[in-house]
Amino acid sequence: MKNLLCNEQIEAYRTNGFLVIENFIEADELDTWRRYTQEAVNERLAASGPLSNQADPDNFYAQVFIQCLKLADSHAGMRSLMLDPRLGEMAAALAGVVGIRIWHDQALFKPPFGNGTAWHLDDPYWSFSSRDALSLWIALDDATIANGCMHYIPGSHLKASYDNVGIGQNMGALFNVYPEWRKIEPVACPCPAGSAVFHNGLTAHGAGANMTNRPRRAMTCAYMPDGSTFNGTQNVLPAEYFKSLKIGDPLVDPVINPLVWSKHEA
Repeated sequence: MKNLLCNEQIEAYRTNGFLVIENFIEADELDTWRRYTQEAVNERLAASGPLSNQADPDNFYAQVFIQCLKLADSHAGMRSLMLDPRLGEMAAALAGVVGIRIWHDQALFKPPFGNGTAWHLDDPYWSFSSRDALSLWIALDDATIANGCMHYIPGSHLKASYDNVGIGQNMGALFNVYPEWRKIEPVACPCPAGSAVFHNGLTAHGAGANMTNRPRRAMTCAYMPDGSTFNGTQNVLPAEYFKSLKIGDPLVDPVINPLVWSKHEA
């Protein structure tokens, strides 16, 4: 794993709001990520339930990607990958924070001939508000222009508010909220399988349609800076825990939001 960051990478991430690290994991590691992710997704889809989006596989959103959340909760192999402190330390270094918790992991498999992913921001969906939140996106297959690689609006995280749009059929709805971003040239990020992309939770991003007859699979993890507090949104919080919280409470449950790395414990 290429888990050592140089100053230039950190500066590029903070300036642009995203960072691509090609060939982030070696071939044997990639095999493990693929196997654990596919096993966990298969188990989740067989069980059905609220943590996947395939209740109606023919609707538009289900064809944007097969989405399975919090796989580390149900699959030991995924848990071992997600709790790797090397990933947490990288996220903390990029964000410039002293501790990182997992908000949630999720597999995102864009199916063959799958719909495009509308431009959106991540953090406004979540139960905390932080300009330092970020996500890790691991390409399990080659991500190409043809199959729907990630695209970013560089620097958008520096100006974004918490206004957002859903991932719907209007690819460009976000630009009605942030019309000034229409003038910024988007950056496409094709990358080979095993590559990683980190992006800030307020960086505008989207993906094109999958125009191929093969899936474009990715495994992701959203990270929350340690010390983040509840903002009133439920998102993926379990109902009982959600009902126990009041706005401003720290999100520190060691099971729901595990601390994956801390400078104080390193």
